[in-house]
Amino acid sequence: MRRSLLFIPGNNPGMLVSADIHGADAVIFDLEDAVAPNEKDAARLLVRNALRAMRDLRVEVVVRVNPLATDDFRQDIAAIVPLQPSLIMPTKVADADEVAVISRTVADAERVEGVPAGAIGLLPLLETALGIENAFSIAGCDPRVKGILLGAEDLSSDLQAVRSKQGQEILYARGRVVMAARAAGIEVYDTPFTDVDDMEGVSADAKLARALGFSGKAVISPRHVAAVNAAFTPTEDEIVYAREVLLAIREAERQGKGAVSLRGKMVDKPIVDRARRLLDGARSLGLEGTEP
Repeated sequence: MRRSLLFIPGNNPGMLVSADIHGADAVIFDLEDAVAPNEKDAARLLVRNALRAMRDLRVEVVVRVNPLATDDFRQDIAAIVPLQPSLIMPTKVADADEVAVISRTVADAERVEGVPAGAIGLLPLLETALGIENAFSIAGCDPRVKGILLGAEDLSSDLQAVRSKQGQEILYARGRVVMAARAAGIEVYDTPFTDVDDMEGVSADAKLARALGFSGKAVISPRHVAAVNAAFTPTEDEIVYAREVLLAIREAERQGKGAVSLRGKMVDKPIVDRARRLLDGARSLGLEGTEP
């Protein structure tokens, strides 16, 4: 369960070596926006060394690579694939054709390096108007695609919109990527909240993302990890209610009923499915008392 995905600049050795101490469920080693053009080679070397050092650590590692159209893309893939990160994040993905090329490039590198075929997944970053419009085809085009992530900063620029903390300008995009991912049966992650000092703001933004259906949220500051994790962690009240739902539906099934009333509300299949998902998530986080 990836509640939080923390971006780590690929050219910052201090942050790379301490990437696992902040409590994020995944870290994203960034070879793209966080790295100046004249530092790309050095960043690749630093990230390779960090991946070697983190092989035995429990935090999941994602690597954000440079766009397909750049010379750096193939160098990134050649450098990173031998270290087998869990996911590679291609940037500014516009359509399924790009994903197909990226997937073949990763497959070629896996074969050359003796990495098991399909071992490395993709987490495309959608940050253009065209990418949002093609979200479903991107989400469902290749078995390597395990999720999609919304990038609101570049998207807002592409839309010629004014980026705000409230996020009205990206509400359509948020709904579109959630719908696309869920229809394709993959996970979906929200854009970072970029005001590092606004702790109330990041908490509210993360709670909104969860309410909209996102699986988790990217963060750009270690200070935001705890708030995002909290927003995407089932509360004790939610766990208790979910357990009650499953107990109630079992009793209804015993009586030959398809639905039952609980706390004054009708409980049927959609609510049961939601309860099961919540308890599955709670168990994956090691929370106690999740068995109904």
